[in-house]
Amino acid sequence: MEIKPRKFIHAGEIFVGIKPTEITTVLGSCVAVCLFDRVERVGAMNHYLLPLWNGNGLQTPKFGNISIPRMIENMENIGCHLHNMEAKLFGGANIHDTQLESMMIGKKNVIIAKELLKQYHIPIVAEDTGGGVGRRILMHSDLGKVLLKYTESSKTTTGVK
Repeated sequence: MEIKPRKFIHAGEIFVGIKPTEITTVLGSCVAVCLFDRVERVGAMNHYLLPLWNGNGLQTPKFGNISIPRMIENMENIGCHLHNMEAKLFGGANIHDTQLESMMIGKKNVIIAKELLKQYHIPIVAEDTGGGVGRRILMHSDLGKVLLKYTESSKTTTGVK
């Protein structure tokens, strides 16, 4: 069995697995959208920190409303098609009682993902969002499968989405 290269993405990053790659990240209130083109067998993942760019500063992928359209555009630029794409959605936890969390950033991050995917007519085929624990996810870019593990030590649940 071929060993795939592994790519860890940080907040504000997007990665498109043109070649078979294990794409991985760790999420708290951040959200990762995993897109997969079923025909081209190409997967992509983003990791964004905040739901909306407010017009100040740079339009970076650390904002959901910048990151998701940019990831879709990147996939289309290499030959993927919207009508072949499906999405899996992860993150948006409320892990800390901080000012950011009191503003429900995690929940807003999930809402913006759902709204944008609906606008692009991309179905969400799996989701693990909200709650009070972080998540570590690993996507096989050529299969569209995502492995999930909760980061809280008392939870050892893992699964495939």
